[in-house]
Amino acid sequence: MVLDMVREHRRVHPMMGSKKLYVLLKPDLERLGVKIGRDKLFDLLRSEGLLVKRKKKYVVTTQSFARYSKYEDLFNGKAWTTVDRAWVSDITYIRVGDTFRYLFLITDAYSRKIVGWYLGHTLETTWAVEALKMALRQCGHPKGLIHHSDRGFQYCSIAYTAILKKVKIKSSMGEAGNCYDNAMAERVNGILKTEYLLDSTFKNLNDAYTAVRHAVWAYNEKRPHMSLGMKKPEEVHKRLSKFSTHKRKSSPRQKPVKAI
Repeated sequence: MVLDMVREHRRVHPMMGSKKLYVLLKPDLERLGVKIGRDKLFDLLRSEGLLVKRKKKYVVTTQSFARYSKYEDLFNGKAWTTVDRAWVSDITYIRVGDTFRYLFLITDAYSRKIVGWYLGHTLETTWAVEALKMALRQCGHPKGLIHHSDRGFQYCSIAYTAILKKVKIKSSMGEAGNCYDNAMAERVNGILKTEYLLDSTFKNLNDAYTAVRHAVWAYNEKRPHMSLGMKKPEEVHKRLSKFSTHKRKSSPRQKPVKAI
């Protein structure tokens, strides 16, 4: 019975670790009167070959150019106490056949919710702007918001920073060459890749888009976070957001993509 429940959850969270898996299983186990602790679940998963193995891959997506303006770091060292005070942005690659597509992500720093995303076929600023527009539709124009990123040209560009200035969002950037300055955004990338199999090679763009959409939904609405007291990002963001609930969607979606 327990293994069947594990397999059912793994359909949604293919590579979720045993700690978070136990949190999801616990209510159903208690309801059914099944007594099993976290350590015993770990042993069971190990004996059945159901523990996950992490893979590490890395492709450089940050391209910085001197001609663009740079901004000081307003993000690191701060303690965020509610939602829509800081967003972190980053780009990660998705393999489609023998080419790459690029996933542009914007995440709320407090709730860890992905509030904007776009799967683009190049690293052009256009797709970063699309992710930003999704975040603004999702959350409105929060006052005093900080937008933090690495020093990639997309986030320094006139097109991108003009939108931020228009809605009075402050730009913040980490130091060049310091991988820890945008660690939160890179952590989200890693979760999507390792736990939701976005490090796979997809046959075509539609398969990649479907996988990304599922990953964002599962991450936002189903995955418990230790930093949130094992609550889900959507749950926390919805409770604390001041943006009118009838205007926002629970999990943001990109319009279906066409093969390019």
